[in-house]
Amino acid sequence: MAKKLVWGRAWHGRSYDLGKMTLAELWAAYLTYPAISLYAALAIVSGAYALLTAWHWQQIVVPAVAVLLVYPVVWYGLHRFVLHGRWLYRMRWSAGLWKRIHFDHHQDPHKLEVLFGAPLNTIPTMLIITLAVGYELAGWTGFAAGFCTALVTTCVYEFCHCIQHLNYKPKNRLVQKLKRDHLLHHFQNETVNYGIVSFLADELFNSYVASPKDCPKSPTVFNLGYDLEQARRYPWVMELTGAPPRDRPPGAVQEQPSA
Repeated sequence: MAKKLVWGRAWHGRSYDLGKMTLAELWAAYLTYPAISLYAALAIVSGAYALLTAWHWQQIVVPAVAVLLVYPVVWYGLHRFVLHGRWLYRMRWSAGLWKRIHFDHHQDPHKLEVLFGAPLNTIPTMLIITLAVGYELAGWTGFAAGFCTALVTTCVYEFCHCIQHLNYKPKNRLVQKLKRDHLLHHFQNETVNYGIVSFLADELFNSYVASPKDCPKSPTVFNLGYDLEQARRYPWVMELTGAPPRDRPPGAVQEQPSA
């Protein structure tokens, strides 16, 4: 698979199963994913602007550190209260957004193309956060430094997220732990372990679990509460998917919704 990838066209009409990919194939797919290329380009531009306009190292370092501290907290809040909220699918105009940004990922956690965030959602979020933090600390230079930090951090988060779903055992013990914690969120209970690279916010807000023995198996871990009953009431996600929501891993027999 990896040898057939062509830059700029690698993702056209393709589907990738992380459960069947090697680490080398993941690297090839990751590096040719359009959003990652866009993040890298914007990081270079914003980083260069920060370096060229800064007259003191603190104008770069302080906003960068601030963004690094804020990032996991913001991610936790968005993941827990927006992506796992049950209000986006109840409105026609936001149902497709919710489906793309999180429902599809929980329906099939190994499908690589729905694991990555969509730039139309991620970049405006990063801009809002870094404008609020970076500009307040060091003006436009601080904003550029913060935006660059957010972009690089997002690239790291995305790759770590891929590793967590890849059929691969990391050699590093910390990465092994991060992977184990995240898979509990996907296959045991979706109301725990919202972090990706850091679970500090989970520990602070009592949503961290280290073992499946410490939390019950959730019946909505794959459908996030959008079950057959909800699909009948709010059909827009099901209409876009073309199939009823799963309440079990892909490949299992599903009950069909009644007419």
